Amino acid sequence: MGLLGIGAVDGGLSNSILFLGFAAYWAVNGWAQSMGAPPSIVGLSRWFPLRIRGTYYGFFSASHNIGEALSFLFVGMLVASAGWKWGFFGAALAGVLGVLIILFLLHDTPESKGLPPIEVLSGEKEEEETLSPAEKRALTARMQKEVIKNPGIWILALASAFMYMSRYAINEWGIIFLQEAKGYDLAGAAAIIAVNPVFGVIGTVVSGWLTDYAFKGDRKYTAFVAGILESVALGLFLFGGPQKWINILAMVLFGIAIGVLISFLPGLMAVDLVPREASGAAVGITGIASYAAAGIQMVVTGLLLDNHITASGVHDYTYVSWFWLGSAVISFLLPILIWKKRGNAER
Repeated sequence: MGLLGIGAVDGGLSNSILFLGFAAYWAVNGWAQSMGAPPSIVGLSRWFPLRIRGTYYGFFSASHNIGEALSFLFVGMLVASAGWKWGFFGAALAGVLGVLIILFLLHDTPESKGLPPIEVLSGEKEEEETLSPAEKRALTARMQKEVIKNPGIWILALASAFMYMSRYAINEWGIIFLQEAKGYDLAGAAAIIAVNPVFGVIGTVVSGWLTDYAFKGDRKYTAFVAGILESVALGLFLFGGPQKWINILAMVLFGIAIGVLISFLPGLMAVDLVPREASGAAVGITGIASYAAAGIQMVVTGLLLDNHITASGVHDYTYVSWFWLGSAVISFLLPILIWKKRGNAER
């Protein structure tokens, strides 16, 4: 994308070609990124026992917010000093570093390093007769098919979809909302929204550890409380006053709550419902629903804002605010439907 930008400036590419090129590369970029989380979660399932899975998953999930913060910091510095095209080059170099980490430090399974399966290492079950590669593939395929038939996974996928609507509402529209609805300038609005991912790290890291050691791996109560907290924070942000402390407090609470929910709804709670061999399939389903909903949110929000303009010519955020808040409320109510469902990740 950076090279395309250079070509546009130096080679005189038309705006239409530039747009189509960026759209195609951005689609490939998103498609490739979407394949990162499921295999990573499979790796976590294969290397860590059930009793501490949440703790390590919490650290893993913090990568969302840490990555956002680092990209704002380092990519922003590159763009400011060398131009916008270097924002893409810098991100590409970071991607290369990630590839090297995977190649040299990530291993498929304990068995690939001459160790017993994690179930045996952790004492979850006795060592069983080793399956042949063909038998393992057949078993994995069968369990992945069972995931598609699991109503709990689809409920979590829908809950995560609504959560992503409210999450991306703030990520994509929060700065504009503060400027248009509360009178902030660009720098002040950006500083307030930047509080969100910082506290998101706290939410993800603490939540996994808390559910492992305080609730013995039961995630539902923590997720429910986090869902209520997200809705309260969103309501405070959307309907509270313009005072700076109110909006900062809203982003602190929102960041913590989203940090928990992004770790639990599309991830930990879904993985807990399925066997280890099918964890990737479960996260694939919840991930598709989540990002599809994020895209739908952008379209619906745009339509609501375009069709509701005040007499002074600015956007009326009344309807879109209720849309965002309603999505948050639905996202924490849906998982109640599977509170009594037993997980089968130990199989």
